[in-house]
Amino acid sequence: MITELLSPAGSYESFEAAIGAGADAVYVGGPAFGARAYAQNFSQEELIAAIETAHIHNRKLYLTVNTLLKNRELEGQLFEYLAPYYEAGLDAVIVQDLGVFSFIRRNFPGLDIHASTQMTITGPEGMKFLEEKGATRVVPARELSLEELSAMHKASPLEIETFIHGALCYSYSGQCLMSSIFGGRSGNRGRCAQPCRLPYKGTLDHRKYKGDKEFCALSLKDICTLDILPDILEAGVMSLKIEGRMKQPGYTAGVTSVYRKYLDLYLSGKEYHVQEKDRKYLLDLFSRGGSCTGYYDMYRGPEMMAFANEKKSGNIQPEIRKIKEKIHGNLILSPESPVILEVACEDKTVTAMGGEVQFAKNQPMEEQRIRQQMEKLGNTEFQWESLNIEINGKVFVPVKVLNEVRREALEQLRETLLSQNRREMVKKQHAERTDICRRQIGGSLPFYVSCEQEDVAEALLKEKGITGFYFPFDTMKKYFSPKLAAERELYLSTPHIQRGEIPEKWMQEAKKWIEQGMEGFLVRNLESYAALKKCGYGDKCVLDSSLYTWNDEATEFWKKEGVLRNTVPLELNEGELRHRNNTSSELLLYGYIPLMLSAQCVRKNLFGCTGKCETVYLKDRYNSEFPVKCCCTPWECSSLEKAKYCYNIIYNSIPYGLPGERERVEKLNLQSLRLAFTVEKPEEAREIFKEFQSVYQKNGKPSGRRYTKGHFKRGAE
Repeated sequence: MITELLSPAGSYESFEAAIGAGADAVYVGGPAFGARAYAQNFSQEELIAAIETAHIHNRKLYLTVNTLLKNRELEGQLFEYLAPYYEAGLDAVIVQDLGVFSFIRRNFPGLDIHASTQMTITGPEGMKFLEEKGATRVVPARELSLEELSAMHKASPLEIETFIHGALCYSYSGQCLMSSIFGGRSGNRGRCAQPCRLPYKGTLDHRKYKGDKEFCALSLKDICTLDILPDILEAGVMSLKIEGRMKQPGYTAGVTSVYRKYLDLYLSGKEYHVQEKDRKYLLDLFSRGGSCTGYYDMYRGPEMMAFANEKKSGNIQPEIRKIKEKIHGNLILSPESPVILEVACEDKTVTAMGGEVQFAKNQPMEEQRIRQQMEKLGNTEFQWESLNIEINGKVFVPVKVLNEVRREALEQLRETLLSQNRREMVKKQHAERTDICRRQIGGSLPFYVSCEQEDVAEALLKEKGITGFYFPFDTMKKYFSPKLAAERELYLSTPHIQRGEIPEKWMQEAKKWIEQGMEGFLVRNLESYAALKKCGYGDKCVLDSSLYTWNDEATEFWKKEGVLRNTVPLELNEGELRHRNNTSSELLLYGYIPLMLSAQCVRKNLFGCTGKCETVYLKDRYNSEFPVKCCCTPWECSSLEKAKYCYNIIYNSIPYGLPGERERVEKLNLQSLRLAFTVEKPEEAREIFKEFQSVYQKNGKPSGRRYTKGHFKRGAE
């Protein structure tokens, strides 16, 4: 298996530093659509130059297009943005948005697509689904273990790329709305303000708090995997990715050079041993409370936490080296014949001819003088490894002629090397649209309710005016009956994060309920969808808002999959939603917005683990309190999953709600509406339902209860 060392570059200087330090490939952001909007990034001219430089040195260059795109961006900007890079020979794009994925597959068929870690791919089924759709590489969630990566490698021939050094997000990448909700700077748009690095206090009882004004409860150490590099490679990882597009060129050069050294050591077959001086060197380059080996060999725990936002870097200035490609030359000089220069680079040879060699009657040119002139390669990408000069007789050649022939030969060689990767111009291809509308739009929209707690479900099942319910496994098991399924649409909710296979007991019960009238499933992630599709239930899935459909390309992708409906993204504003096709969409009217989904556990890290599904709280510097739900048994039906695949959901401090926006909501041409209940008490949930039912189904007035409108008004950057 070919192994690749992949380095970051936030500027052209960083790109040169990465290549010079031994990177096999570099990933960069262009002027738009990258998940590091505040990096220096590349201009179009710099990016094309980087593509060409990479190819001359037999390296690769990948472009980040790993943000979620709005309709006007995808339809009006993406094609023109990518076309020049595609034609120049760009090796791959890194993509989060399935609408962008479809658009690129249609318009740039020769371009490899790497599924970004922002897609939150957590297992074999999601990986195989993307293989089927045409991806060539997957960057899985950073939270996966070596065991899980190995299972993915065995399940699919897709390349696997994982992070081996640099910063870790506290949340699963792509599943964090904290920066977006707090200040409008969306991580899904490359503008994360890193609120997870700010101080928070934790409490179990709203009275005693752990932490102080400088205690960062959500701040993780950076990862350093030098010691387990062989284990990562043997798990099936093909591309070793260094994080750091926001870092300086010296950091890129230093980190890349160290990992190049140890990757080469591993590939040589010699004994693998890490020198302490190299560990120290990396820590001196940059440190955030020390380092850890990440999730590869540890599921979670306080050992991975920095608990402070202290960033330290030593006074180290790594050497930034510009590499040159070695070439071989043969210069032939014969009187009354043109100057002939053959130049070879690996298996490519070019010949340049020019001027005329003169017969020297008195003072023929010496070989040393000719060689001195020919070896002046200046700021080109080449250096002579050998130059043979064949002089047949007494000759004289003007220096100008030698220079012209040398320049012509090198330009020919450069074009020959680049032509291998260049592509023909492409023409924009328009998508075929389906007109699937499963429900007649008109009158009051149907209400659906999701309930995470049994007592809330029991209270709301008594209420009229609810078309359907989304229940987790234990709640569905308690309340399901064929009679209820005939009266209400019932959907079984999957966990927010799926790790490992769906438990057999869960699947057996689900099949039985489907046979007895259950409508389908509420799906929160790609792994769950792919697993259910494999079982024949793809057309019984409702997509939650975490499976993003920001643009019509994405909604069209899922229509072709045959899903029942999608959920409107939480980061689009009203105006943007009006330009989106919402006829197969459900809008969240009420609920505590999940700010983060994390493999880390606030309960365990601050107070110790009890193994119980309970709620703890975080308080920020403004005294806002955020519920943190500990999902210790995600599938709820299997205690075997408790220790291994638990996760936290951090909810916003106040609920999202649109009781005063009924007229605006009605103009969005939606399929249905939803109320999501997570941490509410039963009576509170009943009152909230009554309020929204009164407003949306009976033209009543809002109660005056406090809500945030989220992005419905302002939108995300």
